[in-house]
Amino acid sequence: MNPTPPIKVLLADDERLVRSGFKVLLDLEDDITVVGEATNGAEAVELARATRPDVVLMDIRMPQLDGIRATGQIAATSGLEQVKVLILTTYDTEDNVFEALEAGASGFLLKDAGPAELLHAIRVIAAGDALLAPRVTRRLISQVTAQRRAVRSGEERLAVLTDREREVLALVAQGMSNDDIGAALFLSPATARTHVSRAMVKLGARDRAQLVVIAYQTGLSHFAQ
Repeated sequence: MNPTPPIKVLLADDERLVRSGFKVLLDLEDDITVVGEATNGAEAVELARATRPDVVLMDIRMPQLDGIRATGQIAATSGLEQVKVLILTTYDTEDNVFEALEAGASGFLLKDAGPAELLHAIRVIAAGDALLAPRVTRRLISQVTAQRRAVRSGEERLAVLTDREREVLALVAQGMSNDDIGAALFLSPATARTHVSRAMVKLGARDRAQLVVIAYQTGLSHFAQ
């Protein structure tokens, strides 16, 4: 068997000490390699195109181009569809979390998270899942989206889903894994994953994080509380 290639990570933060700290931590892991360091959002987009990382560790507040707009550019770039963005935020920037998810981020993490949390987040996102934030950030998303009305009504947007897919979407919005969803709905994890995948295709969602955004936008998440 061929060994699994390491997870390629691009660091994007305008603070050298922060980047250095992350690099020292990540370089200790056999399954992770740092492929580049960007000091602003524009460099992050350029390096993402050049290095094709698996995960971009993206700060929100950076000069020239902020992390949210950089995330949007990466998500919109042909050939970078598989690049996942993990947004780093602090309490005073949490108002931007929803915008980051809308831009195409696969998750976000508080900057004061411990090393184990950071490593877990990178591996989760690299595996194709979304890091759907702790309770405080789920509450934040709820608060922010409650103030934003979707252009289309929830019923119109969700009309393409079956009743089962709506149930699954509501549980995804709670941060449930496929195993959790299967247990809640008496389905196998594989069947739960199939329903999640179908919902993503029907709703045009980039990943599970985007499903969460849609669930909150349409009000579906409130029925699962």
